[in-house]
Amino acid sequence: MRGTPWAAVGLLALLTACASEPPPRAQLAVGQAAVERATGPAAAEAPAELAMARDKISRANVAFANKDYALARQLAAEADADATLAEAQARSVRSDRALAAVRDSIRQLRLEMARQ
Repeated sequence: MRGTPWAAVGLLALLTACASEPPPRAQLAVGQAAVERATGPAAAEAPAELAMARDKISRANVAFANKDYALARQLAAEADADATLAEAQARSVRSDRALAAVRDSIRQLRLEMARQ
């Protein structure tokens, strides 16, 4: 019976530590800003990644409202990463298009030079 009070104290300390986790307001703001930043350029070129980012930031807000701060923090970080990926993929698609246009221009110039 001597271990019982110490177990209760340990359990109480564990519950207090879990309950005292600070709300991840900054992480939510960063995640939301990343999603908003990616919305313009990535909407057409990386819609799946942008949709995942939007879904995760929405779920992070729900978790925050439910005071599940660990889940909210994780989902906000994932939303930030997904939004960054969407932006990178959108840049890659635009770069590929620009490269194709330059290559086409070079091909046309070579054809004109060959005719002269």
